[in-house]
Amino acid sequence: MTPLARLAKQAVETYITTGKIIEPPKNLPSTFLKERAGVFVTIEKDQELRGCIGTYLPVRNNIAEETIYNALAAATEDYRFMPIQKSELPYLTYTVSILSKPEQIQDIAELDPKKYGVIVSTPDRLKTGLLLPDLEGVNTVEEQIMIACQKAGIDLSQEKIALYRFTTEKYQ
Repeated sequence: MTPLARLAKQAVETYITTGKIIEPPKNLPSTFLKERAGVFVTIEKDQELRGCIGTYLPVRNNIAEETIYNALAAATEDYRFMPIQKSELPYLTYTVSILSKPEQIQDIAELDPKKYGVIVSTPDRLKTGLLLPDLEGVNTVEEQIMIACQKAGIDLSQEKIALYRFTTEKYQ
């Protein structure tokens, strides 16, 4: 398990068992303590999604803090699932995805669902949806955009969208 995946696991297990939020360990690679980036934490149980929440732009002091808080949100705030219970902890796996800075694109030809994640938003940015890259079952750009629009509540027949792409570094 990579240091970031271990950090996500430790954050969730500590919070679920004690209610306490951990501090980033000082022995993490310095990059994670000094740099800022958007981070998504995906939690799975028996290879099925159990929670996934993140930020596409950084809101915390560093990648480590972003990982801790997004791990807790994925475990307790993902509206698609009940909060994780103590009995589930031994069966969970964690993936931490560090996002590159999103770049706006003008043409869907600039997307590749295996390489790039996508962000769709209405021009006023009131509705925004994101889909990570290289997801099982998402094989075309059109599928990727459609799913991101569904997540955002955007009706493509009624609303214009702006498209952004990003890459990820995955840590499991």
